[in-house]
Amino acid sequence: QVQLVESGGGLAQAGGSLRLSCLVSRLPFTNYAMGWFRQLSGKEREFVGYTDWNGGRTQYADSVKGRFTISRDTAKNTVYLQMNSLKPEDTAVYYCNALTTIRDYWGQGTQVTVSS
Repeated sequence: QVQLVESGGGLAQAGGSLRLSCLVSRLPFTNYAMGWFRQLSGKEREFVGYTDWNGGRTQYADSVKGRFTISRDTAKNTVYLQMNSLKPEDTAVYYCNALTTIRDYWGQGTQVTVSS
């Protein structure tokens, strides 16, 4: 069974940093894009950023551009989301997503809370 497990969430102060990790297990594909999304309670899940299968291409939502960075370690089957200059509006549950040619897979999410 495919598993995506996020870690690294927690509490940070505004202006601080956090790094999220997403470990992918048992995914029977070699090339797939990885993305990060976030969701506030009662709101729709929104796109944060994504990286292609080898980390050579990334794309970010305007709200996080210049502050967040996605990287990928294919040898470790792990994708990271480095979040700097955090703002209270970054508070959300963060989900990683693996997009294959057949379907996509989601992790269980990790809570990020940014205090002002």
